[in-house]
Amino acid sequence: MGKVVMYASVSVDGFVADENDRPGPLFDWLTSGDVPLDDSGVVKVSQKSYDYIRPYWDEIGVTVAGRHVFDMTDGWDGTPPSGIDHVVVVTHRPPPDGWDAAAPFHFVDGIVAAMAKAQELAGDRTVEVAAGDVGGQVLAAGLVDEVRMDVVPVVLGAGKRYFGSVHAQVLLEDPDVVIQGDRVLHLRHRVRR
Repeated sequence: MGKVVMYASVSVDGFVADENDRPGPLFDWLTSGDVPLDDSGVVKVSQKSYDYIRPYWDEIGVTVAGRHVFDMTDGWDGTPPSGIDHVVVVTHRPPPDGWDAAAPFHFVDGIVAAMAKAQELAGDRTVEVAAGDVGGQVLAAGLVDEVRMDVVPVVLGAGKRYFGSVHAQVLLEDPDVVIQGDRVLHLRHRVRR
């Protein structure tokens, strides 16, 4: 079974988006470099960021996200982001009307069932959990192995919290990876067991 990683870009004050779900400058580091991170030609980062992010992206087999993220992205037009094989959507609602049932998206009710489905699909590859409310719930349930943050030097002041609305104490180890990119600090913490 692969590891479970909670991941997102985050402001210094702990937000993944503003109150209107806009990331603002949180993704600027993804387009300000000169090294292509994917085949789109749009995502270009510094060499240090590439050396850290690209191997991680290649490990991911499944992303777990909430229905809110799915709806905001229009389901990534039926194609999982960054070349990921599957997306598990945590939701109490059915897929949208007209959704292509052949698309590699799985609509699952509840985080425990969603994580079981994600582990099944990922096999030995990494399960990535999007930060925010669903990520915070998965972390509070003790199902996350690592927390990865791309900390951007901006203070948003308010918005959507990295750890969502879950109020649970979880201890992390000291960061075992600290990499300074251009306008971003990459951190990786293992969850203390």
